[in-house]
Amino acid sequence: MSIVLHDLAGQDPEIRFSPYCWRTRFALAHKGLPVETVPWRFTDTDAIAFSGQAKVPVIQDDGKIVHDSWSIAEYLEDRYPAPTLFGGPTSRAHALFVNSWCDAVLVGSIARFIVHDLMAVIDPSDRDYFRSSREARFGDTLEHIQHGREDRLAAFRDLLLPIRLALRRQKWLGGVSPSYADHIVAGTLMWPRCASRFELLQDDDSVAEWLRRVLDLYGGLGHSAKRA
Repeated sequence: MSIVLHDLAGQDPEIRFSPYCWRTRFALAHKGLPVETVPWRFTDTDAIAFSGQAKVPVIQDDGKIVHDSWSIAEYLEDRYPAPTLFGGPTSRAHALFVNSWCDAVLVGSIARFIVHDLMAVIDPSDRDYFRSSREARFGDTLEHIQHGREDRLAAFRDLLLPIRLALRRQKWLGGVSPSYADHIVAGTLMWPRCASRFELLQDDDSVAEWLRRVLDLYGGLGHSAKRA
């Protein structure tokens, strides 16, 4: 029986753009687990009320309900140990640091480049909620938050220097093979890739080269994702 994943979708149900859901999608593919994805939208709170909260990703696995991408990764690792997402408790702790860095630094930085672009992607029924909630969060209009993004690209690319330094010494953030650390960062970068045509990375950047390798994994899961 397949695991059911409730996955954020745009007006076009084939456009799946949540950075957190992409982390889970890569993790499920890494484990080789069959999955059925159910498109979900911001205002579909009733559809996941069974999870006791109002955000995706949510998975259902043989009666077990798990939400939050990090909690899902831990659940998958404990329930389906091989192939491993982490490689042991020490690597799991290191991946938690990567997860925290992405949530605290990378997600907010990317949002300022694409938050207005998302209005063209999300379902019309979500637009009032999305605008009001994000403008309250950032304290400004979506248009102004995104304004002047070309001038901010260099600073954003500098932000990725720790990833470049790691990739100078190893092919994957996980070392000799991909791990959940790779899925965390790549899943976060799938968000702008799927929801916007604004290019954050230069083609010859080592981060872009690494991302292309991740997109090739699992039968080209990332490469085949529909884009806005």
